[in-house]
Amino acid sequence: MQALLSFDQAPPLAAPLRFFLTAPLFAILAALLLLWSGPDLFASRWTGSALAVTHLITVGFMLQVMLGAMFQILPVVAGANISRPQLVAPLVHAAIALGAMLLAAGFLSYQALAFRLAALFIGGGVGLFVIAAGHALYGVPSTNATILGLKLSLVGLSVTVGLGTLLAVALDGSSTLPLMQLTSIHLGWGFVGWSVVLLAAVAFVVVPMFQMTPAYPEWFAGRFSWSAFALLLLWSFADGAGWHWPAIFLVSATVLTVAAFAVLTLQLQTRSKRARVDATQRYWRVAMLSTLAACCLWFAASAWPLLAERREWPLLCGVLVLFGGFMSVTIGMLYKIVPFLVWSHLQNFGRGRVMAPNMNKVIAGQQVDGQMHAHCIALALLLAAVLWPSWFSYPAGLALLVANAWLLRNLLRAVAFYRQHRLQIETLTSATASQP
Repeated sequence: MQALLSFDQAPPLAAPLRFFLTAPLFAILAALLLLWSGPDLFASRWTGSALAVTHLITVGFMLQVMLGAMFQILPVVAGANISRPQLVAPLVHAAIALGAMLLAAGFLSYQALAFRLAALFIGGGVGLFVIAAGHALYGVPSTNATILGLKLSLVGLSVTVGLGTLLAVALDGSSTLPLMQLTSIHLGWGFVGWSVVLLAAVAFVVVPMFQMTPAYPEWFAGRFSWSAFALLLLWSFADGAGWHWPAIFLVSATVLTVAAFAVLTLQLQTRSKRARVDATQRYWRVAMLSTLAACCLWFAASAWPLLAERREWPLLCGVLVLFGGFMSVTIGMLYKIVPFLVWSHLQNFGRGRVMAPNMNKVIAGQQVDGQMHAHCIALALLLAAVLWPSWFSYPAGLALLVANAWLLRNLLRAVAFYRQHRLQIETLTSATASQP
């Protein structure tokens, strides 16, 4: 897989970095909302504050980082250069950021205008990105599992945002659409059709490369994206048609497929050749364990009606998937992507005459480890808050605030590192050029 990488085609640093720096701000907003709402947020998965926090994380944090990463991944991994990234990236970023805030405001106020404006901005921003990325990928053959997964994930993102737009417009009560059913399908496409398919496509390259593990088996990597995508599509059709038992079978098969990916990734990690386990590897481990726990909880609720009737289980599942799964793996990837981007651009700026500092110096290891511990504490407190909200809601909100403020601080330090060393390189190259 490493032979696929072509780092000389990377976009300007500002294109992905603007997304990465904004994402922690939305997680901080989610933490502040949790502190403001207190135990009431955990009364049900359908409270306005719970839905607002969910979308601050999914749209404001996850989507921001994933889109920013794709600006980097598409040219490097697939050789698909997005045209005019200096123009596309700011437009997409501004639309998604504003849309995420409007969507959270909509869930807190239930004002139809806020939902419709959110749908307009998020739909417009994602639409622009999908068109730009689709144009870049057009004609690129699906010669490996990563390129295929990237293409399918764009379809999954389009379906997710399309369903979300439909729901946002219909929330004023004037529509006769089956909102609960559409919400379930929207959730499935967002978590599996977009996020898991994209995560797996990236994992097939970065897990062996960064964590020094064996490659994913070809039979698995070559079939995973298609299998997850096809099962999700069939389940959506069966659920929409009201076919109860086929829908249950298909959604169970989809969850089992996701669980298989988590188990295989954990198994590969046990065979890592790294002498020292770093924070990124630990973040991936937390993410895969959380995903596997969420899948097991889903199967348990499907098998035991008494568990399915309890309000806690969907909230527990949501915390495991969002904060334990996707948020953990996203932060873990940020700690690889951002230092590499800084090092790569400094290296290019030096033009071979001045070497860039070591990539491991961009963000201090102690700061990364400390932030990871803060994130894991926040995750544990969020799980406890679901079960005992009056005791743990405020500690969970405070821990989430600290963890993501720490993340933002680490990313800003990387930016400061880049600026400082770029100035030094400019000085050295100018001095070298002036010598006879």
